[in-house]
Amino acid sequence: MQSRRVEHFVESVIRDMTRLALKHDAINLAQGFPDFSAPEELKRAAADAIMGDYNQYSITWGAKDLREEISRKAKEYNHITADPDSEVTVTCGSTEAMMASMLALVDAGDEVVIFEPFYENYGPDAAVSGAVPRFVPIGDDGSIDEDALVSAFGKRTKAIILNTPNNPAGKVFSRNELRLIADLCTDHDAIAVTDEIYEYILYDGREHTSIGSMDGMHDRTVTISGFSKTYSVTGWRIGYALAEKHLTSAIRKVHDFLTVGAPAPLQHACVTALRFPRSYYEELAGMYDRKRMMLYDALSAAGFECLMPEGAYYILTDIPEGTGMDDMAFAKYLVREAGFSAVPGSSFYNSKKGKHKLRFTFSKKDETLMAASERLARLHLPRD
Repeated sequence: MQSRRVEHFVESVIRDMTRLALKHDAINLAQGFPDFSAPEELKRAAADAIMGDYNQYSITWGAKDLREEISRKAKEYNHITADPDSEVTVTCGSTEAMMASMLALVDAGDEVVIFEPFYENYGPDAAVSGAVPRFVPIGDDGSIDEDALVSAFGKRTKAIILNTPNNPAGKVFSRNELRLIADLCTDHDAIAVTDEIYEYILYDGREHTSIGSMDGMHDRTVTISGFSKTYSVTGWRIGYALAEKHLTSAIRKVHDFLTVGAPAPLQHACVTALRFPRSYYEELAGMYDRKRMMLYDALSAAGFECLMPEGAYYILTDIPEGTGMDDMAFAKYLVREAGFSAVPGSSFYNSKKGKHKLRFTFSKKDETLMAASERLARLHLPRD
């Protein structure tokens, strides 16, 4: 018999759509992993680490050289000062960093504010930790309902989960929006747990701001990121959490017994990644900008109303009117009849709004996106 804590969520719909795509030999535009190679220098570093016998446990909260490089990067890019010995924890991906943070800092019955749409893991994270989620909508134009945000904070608020750039909407939170969130956290003695895994994938001149760098937020922010998206190594599962030492101490307790530690040789390889020149990140954003426009144009031409992402590598769309299908049925139709997959929007919404939306990823080779564009051009939309 299953526990009550897992009764309120299902297995990942994103990964389920990947399995469905494989079954039907469809192009996978559902799950956000690249189908192109990771940087050669990074792969060689991983192979060298294995051959150099970095194959046993490292310190549970992360190899010292990696924590030092993360600390340096955080200061230079995020403008966050984090002591590598007491304020940096290396985890098994940003997913574990979020779960460990929730378990370490939130008690059953505490309220956690979550922006909607949200990455699908945040709901189960709240359920497993016993938290009560309070959802705040992001408008289709990327705006935040400030009155709804203020109203979501109350006496029981313990934390807010922030994802910028946002998956799935691609919203990049502005400094003014972050200032409002920071002020609410201060007023309500709440913690900001911020997922910044797409921090380098930004468009149209936007800049990334970490809420942990803002006045008054150092002691009440957990900044989460990782290597999966920036370096195209989603299978390595190397992430990290930055937090003030008392928060870090609590997170490390959970992390230690949750996973013991992240893969040792891959941690050493990630030191190499953090030493890449600035040009690497500029080229990364430029590459994804080109892919963004390829998929946006193809979806728009096929009759999808798209939200142009400001960051990350997803496009959120409305289901074309007149199909008579909800998001799950239409997503399955696309796999079976059109040969490409998307994620049903209800994976990212607590409200019913998600039943009218789909998420596509453009983290694919140009050839993959061109093939998907050709299939989109031939797409026959069913009519009710």
